[in-house]
Amino acid sequence: MTHVAVLMGGMSAEREVSLISGEACARALERRGFRVTRIDAGRDLAVRLAEVRPDVVFNALHGRYGEDGRVQGLLDLMGLPYTHSGVLASAIAMHKPTARALFERAGLRVPEGRVMRLVQLLEEPPFPVPFVVKPPAEGSSVGVVIVRDPHLEELRARNDLDPAAEILVERYIAGRELTCAVLGDRALAVTEIAPREGFYDYRAKYTPGVAEHILPAPLPSAIERLVLAWSETAHRALGCRGVSRADFRWDDRLGEEGLFILELNTQPGMTPMSLLPEQAAYCGIAFEDLVVRLVEEARCDS
Repeated sequence: MTHVAVLMGGMSAEREVSLISGEACARALERRGFRVTRIDAGRDLAVRLAEVRPDVVFNALHGRYGEDGRVQGLLDLMGLPYTHSGVLASAIAMHKPTARALFERAGLRVPEGRVMRLVQLLEEPPFPVPFVVKPPAEGSSVGVVIVRDPHLEELRARNDLDPAAEILVERYIAGRELTCAVLGDRALAVTEIAPREGFYDYRAKYTPGVAEHILPAPLPSAIERLVLAWSETAHRALGCRGVSRADFRWDDRLGEEGLFILELNTQPGMTPMSLLPEQAAYCGIAFEDLVVRLVEEARCDS
């Protein structure tokens, strides 16, 4: 019987979501006959893994420490096969400025952007409003702000932002929010995300009823093909394995020229509301089959 350690929880801002993802995956594996050990990944993770001695690790962590290459490096050092992307792809995808550079090199269009310090932004914004401010290395839209006030009062009033910290500032792309998952080397489907208010932030992603997932997205066939192709290109450009999910904005007034890739997620959510399981199901892949496939591929890649 294959023994799988499911890493969940962790120390990032996305801890609660990771616990839900991990539990869903653990139960799926148990139903398929795997021996499962659940591990809430803390600073004693290496000790816990040495005690448990799993055959393979299912990484259900999100955000820092679990998605940025650090846990992947630990697992490599311990000689443990694990699901999802390796050290380099994980680190690059998590650091948005680096990922943007590789997307552009691969021929994909990204919104115009600049890395700067908050104090610089408050003195001289690089773009007219609206523009987007985001941490360079967080997931699930943690810390993302759409700035619409030309006086930047919303940013000035926040006391949780370090004026000396680096931020990524991007031009705001009007239009529609699209996302596409890649499983193995094949794009699955395109989903349009329609928040009922505001934008697709952390709350909209994980609160029932706040955003609608439209699958398949009602798109012109040329745009659908482009999103599928760009998702596969981004997956390859960053060296991802297992699964990834790319996020896009499409300004439908501009046709193909209005499509922009925003970022790529190497640890897509596996909660009941998550986009990857929805797209897999749309393509005829049940949740349990998806989880088992990731485990089996991890063992084959080791």
